[in-house]
Amino acid sequence: MILAKDLFFFLKKKINFYTGVPDSVLKNLIDNFSNYKKVKHVIATNEGSAVSLAIGSYLSTKKIPCVYMQNSGLGNAINPLISIAHKKVYSIPLFLLIGWRGSPKKKDEPQHVAKGEITPDLLKLLNIKFCILKNKKDFIKIDRLLKYSYSKKSPVACLIKKDTLVSKKIKTNYNINKNILRREFISKLLKNINTNSKIISTTGYTSREIHQLRKENNIKRGKDFYMVGGMGHAAILSMGYSLFSKNQIICLDGDGSILMHLGSLRTIGYFSKKNFKHILLNNNSHESVGGQKTTAHQINFEKLTLSLGYKKYFKLKNKKDLNLKIKKFLKSKGPSFLEVIISEGTLPKLSRPKNLLRIKKNFMT
Repeated sequence: MILAKDLFFFLKKKINFYTGVPDSVLKNLIDNFSNYKKVKHVIATNEGSAVSLAIGSYLSTKKIPCVYMQNSGLGNAINPLISIAHKKVYSIPLFLLIGWRGSPKKKDEPQHVAKGEITPDLLKLLNIKFCILKNKKDFIKIDRLLKYSYSKKSPVACLIKKDTLVSKKIKTNYNINKNILRREFISKLLKNINTNSKIISTTGYTSREIHQLRKENNIKRGKDFYMVGGMGHAAILSMGYSLFSKNQIICLDGDGSILMHLGSLRTIGYFSKKNFKHILLNNNSHESVGGQKTTAHQINFEKLTLSLGYKKYFKLKNKKDLNLKIKKFLKSKGPSFLEVIISEGTLPKLSRPKNLLRIKKNFMT
């Protein structure tokens, strides 16, 4: 194991700009990026944007930037990596710090295992030289990669496996009393939906909580499809289903997810039918990967969604309005948008959906 702070102090001697999308493997390190004023840190909405942001910083400073991400987001980053940063195009030096979920001999979820197996091959196809960080002795490998990146003007990468980075302090910034809890809203929603309603829930705690609440309380009303991967795609996937269904389709989205592919809101607003209902659970946090802020609290989602074609907007901030607002929202003619201000905090011993093929089959029947 490596202390995240040790890796940070090693990196900050060589790099002073960091950008990326928060990841559970790297969360202890990302905290350091935000806590030191002498380095510049920008949390991006998606990995492709992070790479482009980093390229822009290099063009301005001539200094190599660091782009961090989970390997699941490498696909989002491929476009600017190949079409801008590649040595046959503009030849831009970048240091990619990649949390390697689904790495060999590490127990992980199916979606991570599938991507984990091909991650090294993807980097090779991209002609990106990389190392695997296992202990502090491997810092010398990073040093060599950075020198290579500078000299060859080419992106390089470092893969970090699950449980490699640790921290002496555990970040606990949850305030479970301020607003509605995610589980409180989901429980009320499940009691108010129609029997034939379909719910598509975003990746992270949202899908895991709705799955666990159904199981613990034996709730049969409606059917769910859990986005165990594909962060940012819950809304547009929900719309795809709604176009060919007469049932009420409900997308349970998160602030980090909705920001990742914000352009989807225009597609939904323009093309969706009356049966589409979009719920944003907004706690201004990448909660499941470390609690980094999304900055979503500063967005006026009412003006945004209505300007993009949604027919109705609702907002829920306190527990006393839960039932009434949910019923009004569900009865509205869509596409409708409900913003729910929630607190950080999740169910204890939160389980994960298993047997995904059975979940898919049940959802489709």
